Amino acid sequence: MSDFDDLDLGRLHELHSAKWSHYGPEVIPAWVAEMDFPVAAPVREAVIAVANRSDFGYPASIEHNGFGDTVAGWADRTCGWKVDPSAVTILPDVVRGLSVGIEILSRPGDGVVIQPPVYPPFFGAIKEKGRAILENPMVFRGGRYEIDFEGLDSAMADARVLILCNPHNPTGRSFARSELEAIAELAIRHDVSVIADEVHSPLTLPGASHNVFAMLGDEVAARTLTVTAASKAWNFGGLKCGFAVSGSPEMTAALKALGHFATGGASIVGIEATEAAFNRGGPWIARVIEYLDANRRLLDELLKLHLPEVVYSVPEATYLGWLDCRALNLKPDPHTFFLKEAGVAFSAGPMFGTQGEGFVRFNFATSGAIVTEIVERMAAAVTRARVG
Repeated sequence: MSDFDDLDLGRLHELHSAKWSHYGPEVIPAWVAEMDFPVAAPVREAVIAVANRSDFGYPASIEHNGFGDTVAGWADRTCGWKVDPSAVTILPDVVRGLSVGIEILSRPGDGVVIQPPVYPPFFGAIKEKGRAILENPMVFRGGRYEIDFEGLDSAMADARVLILCNPHNPTGRSFARSELEAIAELAIRHDVSVIADEVHSPLTLPGASHNVFAMLGDEVAARTLTVTAASKAWNFGGLKCGFAVSGSPEMTAALKALGHFATGGASIVGIEATEAAFNRGGPWIARVIEYLDANRRLLDELLKLHLPEVVYSVPEATYLGWLDCRALNLKPDPHTFFLKEAGVAFSAGPMFGTQGEGFVRFNFATSGAIVTEIVERMAAAVTRARVG
């Protein structure tokens, strides 16, 4: 049996993470985007090494610790992306990257385009910086979510920045190169900068390939700030380490000018865990991708068997299922219904924008047995509600 299969709900409920401690032991959480799998051995060894050294001080500068070289090596090996180490800025996480990116690439009152349903902090980061949210909703067409390019053209005409979520959270789309080229053409035409959130890129699943937006040419790269981290794919979000890759020296200088209070907060533990993941975590992430591939298909089979009215587009990346539960007509809403009646906690659809009304986000990065129990609980609750 794989250690990914051997997950015990009782032991998981002993964890101190928000995912497992927010609800009681009667609830199976499938909400926060973190995995239940044991952490990769190289990451665990790196954390232990830091602890054994009692090395919990403030991290050294990026030039001193060689972090930029680690990022550049990983980018080149995995996708042929030639990253200048000096263009890398350490951050505590991707959300901070969104915040500082908006600050350096726009001014208060400027428009920032997002494509909901989308990761909730996109909304908060824009509001926090006093910018205007311009929505270009994704459209469900032919069984999958796609970009409305006519709408994007219109939205970009009034914008200074586009935040691109690729792979897309929560729909699981991994955008094709042709789609990204169309976005790039609009960005150039409207002189819009792009913040590319590519944190889920290592979790691109079989049948799809990740395309780095900044690799679409020098003109595109020069207007792109890529924000990402190892923490999502290697499952150590609490260790605090992300980074940004600037598309121009001017972006790098602007980030440095913000100062430590804006960009600081990464930890030595997080930095060394990231280096371990990028340098030695390849075999582990390959196993994870294989397991997630099986789980996304298991979820599809279970829903078709037990809840055929739920619309689920099998994701191309991530470990997130975006479930359209509107046909079930659950009251007061699917999230509340499944929490109360099934003992399952999902992420509520409206968190991702008004387009999420009637939806939930299902985190299937757990054992196949737990995925099965969750769907069976959902189906039993729906049946009871209909009989009652």
